[in-house]
Amino acid sequence: MATAYWEDNPAKPATGFWSSGHTPTLIAAFLYFDLAFMVWVLLGPLAPDIAKTLALTPAQKGFMVATPTLAGAVLRVVNGLLVDRIGPKRAGAISQIIVIAGLLSAWALGVNSFGGTVALGVILGFAGASFAIALPLASRWYPPEHQGKAMGLAGMGNSGTVLAALFAPTLAKMFGWNAVLGLACVPLVLVLIAYLAMAKDAPGRPAPKSLTEYLQPLRQADAWWLMGFYAVTFGGFVGLAASLPIYFTERFGLTTVTAGYCTAGCVFAGSLVRPMGGALADAIGGVKALTGVFVVAALALAGVGIAPTLEVALLFFVVAMLALGTGNGSVFQLVPQRFAAEIGVMTGLVGMAGGIGGFYLASSLGLAKQWTGSFAPGFLIFAALALVALGGLTLVKATWRRTWGAAAGVRI
Repeated sequence: MATAYWEDNPAKPATGFWSSGHTPTLIAAFLYFDLAFMVWVLLGPLAPDIAKTLALTPAQKGFMVATPTLAGAVLRVVNGLLVDRIGPKRAGAISQIIVIAGLLSAWALGVNSFGGTVALGVILGFAGASFAIALPLASRWYPPEHQGKAMGLAGMGNSGTVLAALFAPTLAKMFGWNAVLGLACVPLVLVLIAYLAMAKDAPGRPAPKSLTEYLQPLRQADAWWLMGFYAVTFGGFVGLAASLPIYFTERFGLTTVTAGYCTAGCVFAGSLVRPMGGALADAIGGVKALTGVFVVAALALAGVGIAPTLEVALLFFVVAMLALGTGNGSVFQLVPQRFAAEIGVMTGLVGMAGGIGGFYLASSLGLAKQWTGSFAPGFLIFAALALVALGGLTLVKATWRRTWGAAAGVRI
């Protein structure tokens, strides 16, 4: 068994991916992450219906769908600290219970104002903070040469955003959007049970540190670079996942159900390639993978800004999501190589940066629509940010390869 290698025979590591870690924990991490992400972006697919009921402005709609992203960004740091204090399994259980309780309360009491949507968004931020739990839960079981694949498979829980886009609009049409908040608790409870049964904290958990020690990585420039790169890759992914239902309904006049299908197709592309991005980074190096990611993402997002038809916009969105999903896996091939001893807090910090990027994109699209009558400026500015990230990567890649890349003995 994989567990036997880590606990009983560390001198003879297994070389195969599936034999080198703990598969039940990897599956549990994926399931937990998947359902958490499903509810994290739940306000996005429901946004057209909520906005109509509450008479929200474009800026309010953008802020509403961006609030869970920002709350999740902040809470990822908290969860990163909690993971190293009590272990990822218990931290995940606590977070999931908070989300379930919040959704049940919103369903029972109703959400009747813009302020209410923001309060619900804060609670859903706990679901977004699952990132800082699921990835260390899986990562700690796997050796350096398999980090990209392990983090990619656990991180493929991004696909939960597909579930929200596919089912939330249809359920809202059948039962009303408020009922969807209660219905979402059913799969959450089932996955919580499976998670508690399957997940196991890896042996050799780092000893708890003081708050000052936890934040030591922020004194190093590499931490800020990795956070910046993830703000573009994951920020672009989750910002689009939350905003596309609004974009498709307002830009092309689609129904909420059809907009949900279009969103699901785009998000599925980005989720599917996350583990492929990790495997690609293992094979050619995270730096090379990210270089291509930033170029393709910038071109695709710029194309969205000038897309004249639904078909052209969909094509550009799928290409952008493929690039961003690959970038998500690539960044997290690099993080454990550079910050293996601080993987819990670094997962939280890098994830926080990704959430901030998503908040910026989602809220800026709403502001662009309200101020200019078009979503295009928001997309063009984010495309420019991808090019800025490319420039930063070009500056640091030689130093990274010469120093900690060589020390880790893996491709970066």
